[in-house]
Amino acid sequence: MTPRVCRAVAIGGGTGLPNVLDCLLRLGCETTAVVTVADDGGSSGHLRREIGMLPPGDARNCLVAMADPDNPVARLFQYRFPLGEGLAGHALGNLIIAALADIEGSFPRALEDAANLLGARGRVLPSTLDDVVLVALDVEGTRIVGQVKVAENETPIAKVCYEGPEPDVYPPVVEALAAADLVVIGPGSLYTSILPNFLVHGVTEALRATPAKVVYVCNVANQRGETGGMDAADHVAALVDHGLDGVINTAVVHDTDAHPLGGGGVQPVAGGHAEVARIRGLGVEVLFADLVDTDDPRHHSRTRLLTVLERLV
Repeated sequence: MTPRVCRAVAIGGGTGLPNVLDCLLRLGCETTAVVTVADDGGSSGHLRREIGMLPPGDARNCLVAMADPDNPVARLFQYRFPLGEGLAGHALGNLIIAALADIEGSFPRALEDAANLLGARGRVLPSTLDDVVLVALDVEGTRIVGQVKVAENETPIAKVCYEGPEPDVYPPVVEALAAADLVVIGPGSLYTSILPNFLVHGVTEALRATPAKVVYVCNVANQRGETGGMDAADHVAALVDHGLDGVINTAVVHDTDAHPLGGGGVQPVAGGHAEVARIRGLGVEVLFADLVDTDDPRHHSRTRLLTVLERLV
């Protein structure tokens, strides 16, 4: 009998999620990405303000990561205009998704059409279709409004929420989580790319109900301001404090005792034996490994991450 294909859902945003998507596809998983729509900066923010659409940037990056490797359209989607009034800074893929959303009258339909153009080997779902505004409190109690301002705040963040009514989950996200065998959270900006997905009403509830193994891939480096000074246990505790208590089965942590990071202005996320003990104290198992990309210690090595995810799949 032919074994059933593993169905995987990856949740996040920013630059970390495409790395995980590539690994899951290499492992033969039927893959769905769930992305935040809190982005209000750059090309995505401009399109939100000018035409009232959901931000396409995170979805675009995921679609490109899942594109047919031989499809030249992927390069076009990532092309960013260097010059031109009204064009400078825009990624062409964002403009294509904006056009498709206008033609179809639907952001999700636009993502489906873009996936077809790219020959994507998976699908991308926004966590919500509501227009959201991210709000944070930093450790000094200062209130910050807007995803970019939260990311650029010089003081570490303590809590995030959405301004106004709680947004509702996009129903296909619930369906994908219910059918999943593996859910991977992160890596990515903790407060501005990952946690915004769990502020959406219905996402955490769907995670609690899923039969899937839920895995959190902890960052290997901190972002100055947003997560400055946080260790791996602090990252897991932030997820727990934002509603994921009892949800995460396993945290994947870079072993900084055996493979310390430093230099080059990188703030490593400490993940030694002391931090691992604290994570286990939160009821989360830990997969401890050498995960860093030695050429760019701000990110995971794709090869090493692939090896770890293969064990989990």
